[in-house]
Amino acid sequence: MSLDLLLQPFSYDYMLTALWVSTLIGAVCGLLSGFITLKGWSLMGDALSHAVVPGVGLAHLAGLPLSLGAFTSGLLAAAAMSFVKLKTPVREDAVIGVVFTAFFAFGILLISLFPAQLDLKSIIFGNILAIAPGDVAQLVAISVLCVAVLALQWRDLLLFSFDPNQARTLGLPVRRLHLTLLLLLSATTVAALQAVGAILVVAMLITPGATAYLLTDRFGRMLVLGSALGAFTAFAGAYASYFLDGATGGCIVVLQTLGFLLAFVFGPKHGLLAARRARRRLCLVAPAVAP
Repeated sequence: MSLDLLLQPFSYDYMLTALWVSTLIGAVCGLLSGFITLKGWSLMGDALSHAVVPGVGLAHLAGLPLSLGAFTSGLLAAAAMSFVKLKTPVREDAVIGVVFTAFFAFGILLISLFPAQLDLKSIIFGNILAIAPGDVAQLVAISVLCVAVLALQWRDLLLFSFDPNQARTLGLPVRRLHLTLLLLLSATTVAALQAVGAILVVAMLITPGATAYLLTDRFGRMLVLGSALGAFTAFAGAYASYFLDGATGGCIVVLQTLGFLLAFVFGPKHGLLAARRARRRLCLVAPAVAP
């Protein structure tokens, strides 16, 4: 493959926009992914990524910014889940399943009722190649705000994510931290919606952090690795989609999954091969120390 062909994507303005916007989204999602993984909010991320669909539909019909509708819908879904969980003995996973599928179904119904005005494929699968300048500005603002909050609150959010009871004992505002993390998750979901759509947002919010978790035991390093992995795979996925003529979101998530599988097998501490070597050493040491 010639150098001119490899550089061809950089000669189109829409590809340049898609590349740097995807990289920005991937970096922010990867940064937040560490907290989501540590907190165990994978299902919550999946729920919010689906729950924003009706907000997008209503905002489009009302002529409002899509990000505003998506963000509002995500917050309403989170509030509904919290309310139902407090008022009923139903398990949290069941509550999340009921609420987010209800929101998602309402969004699909809206799209089916107004098919000429709402593009189902763009909402569900994303369309980073056709992102409007106004959406780019909103996405950059959301990303900068999320990074700023994480930079200022990462130590408190770390303790809250790792052990909420200990955080409460130390006098940290646990409810505020819970709300902060929830708002960051909702905002980042909205930002990633344009790139990969409602279906694949959860992968960008979980996979980089899960991969970094397999590569290091230090949380600070985990955040850096997660953000770097998110940025690299987003850029590479958008770049590869040009030559494959495939969905950008699909390319990004497939690359992230491949990265996770590599870490799962070859991770220096938590990979399958490392675990096998540790068991083998244990078996060799055990007979030597036996009486």
